[in-house]
Amino acid sequence: MLTTKQIKEIKEHLDKAQNPLFFFDNDPDGLCSFLLLQRYLGRGKGVAIKTFPKMDESYFRKVNELNPDYIFILDKPEVSDEFFKEVEQVNLPVVWIDHHDIKLKIPKFVSYYNPNLNKKKTNEPVTALCYQISQRKEDLWIAMAGCISDKFVPGFYKEFEKTYPDLSFDSKSKIEYGTTSSAFDILYNSQIGKISKLMGFGLKDSMTNVVRMMKFIIAAETPYEVLEDGPKNHQMHKKFAEVNNKYQKLIGEALVEEKKSDKLLFFSYGGESSMSGSLSNELSHKFPNKYVVIAYMFGARANISARGKGIRDILVKAIEDLEDATGGGHPDAVGARVRVEDLEKFKENLKKFIE
Repeated sequence: MLTTKQIKEIKEHLDKAQNPLFFFDNDPDGLCSFLLLQRYLGRGKGVAIKTFPKMDESYFRKVNELNPDYIFILDKPEVSDEFFKEVEQVNLPVVWIDHHDIKLKIPKFVSYYNPNLNKKKTNEPVTALCYQISQRKEDLWIAMAGCISDKFVPGFYKEFEKTYPDLSFDSKSKIEYGTTSSAFDILYNSQIGKISKLMGFGLKDSMTNVVRMMKFIIAAETPYEVLEDGPKNHQMHKKFAEVNNKYQKLIGEALVEEKKSDKLLFFSYGGESSMSGSLSNELSHKFPNKYVVIAYMFGARANISARGKGIRDILVKAIEDLEDATGGGHPDAVGARVRVEDLEKFKENLKKFIE
């Protein structure tokens, strides 16, 4: 978690920001992190970062467009040097909050916060860190939705259960805090899990509809407003139904591939949008003893989402001899990008190192 000193510093930055611009990773953890800070502060605009693995310089156009006095970057492991050079030119303060365990050279003008660098290292989702900052009890449901999406059961789950028993996971089994298994039990078997998926699939909509969804959730007083399909959030539910239909078909196709290997589930697909993170999470929950690697092909590139014990070290070795390949993340959950023409070689490398 963040230290008391770090929380005080971040709050001071937030208080100074009259027109903050929040850049956040394009997933529920990133979105919920933004929502928590925006609702705490009562001001600021949010922009989802869709580039992978880095936030690149193209996002500086949003700085020119929205003219902020502060920049906050949430849940993004890497930011390009070019982006920071542009920001330095206009002399804007930057606060960067992340939880990924990677080595970075942070510019001197950037205030960087990551519990992995603290004396007592932790790596809870950025949603949990932002809730630690905001502590708004009315936003407890947003904090839960973001945490479980990132495979984490926070210490405030008991409080959530008492406040929203009808949204919680109805199980006699013991919930293990901080564990992937229990987080996924909640994500796939509860109403708060549905809210998390509504947010995640909603982020795959057009920019106009994503902005509309964010405005709706910022104004929502209860989680039940999100769950109910009404005039103000109908598009959110419509997009969820559309994406979920495609998602379930992909799950079915991946289950066919699962039977081909005892240790590795490797599945590749194409289409209009990537669902690799969601697919790899659910399939790793279904098959906890397997390495799950999902490849989304678009043009000449393939985005990889991989899960499994120690998969980061395996993946780093598997891309060593591949041209223009990049990758990294958490020890047991990583992302990568390779050329489509190298996908088969990448698969063979994985098999070799897994064996």
